[in-house]
Amino acid sequence: MTVLKLRLMKVNAQSVNFTADGKLIDFVQKRMDKLELFYDKVIESDVYLKVENTSAKENKIVEIMVFVPRDKIMVKKQCKSFEEAVDSACSSLERQLVKKKEKLRANA
Repeated sequence: MTVLKLRLMKVNAQSVNFTADGKLIDFVQKRMDKLELFYDKVIESDVYLKVENTSAKENKIVEIMVFVPRDKIMVKKQCKSFEEAVDSACSSLERQLVKKKEKLRANA
């Protein structure tokens, strides 16, 4: 018998200067949960969704801070949509978490 360990990371999502709808928050949660496939020691994360008051189309800003034991990783992306920014930020975080994991394995 195998036991499947399912632990969802705590994601604190905050929207600044606007009210985020449930679909956007669900999207953020699902995308952030995928980070645990790359590094399972993530404690929690803070996600800030901001709208910049400019005439530029790329005015959606996503800042994600991921807390891991004895460290934190911060990523900031600016895109046309929040989904695009979250996806881009998470891809960047995935690369950084893989690097961190490989570094820990090399030192062990």
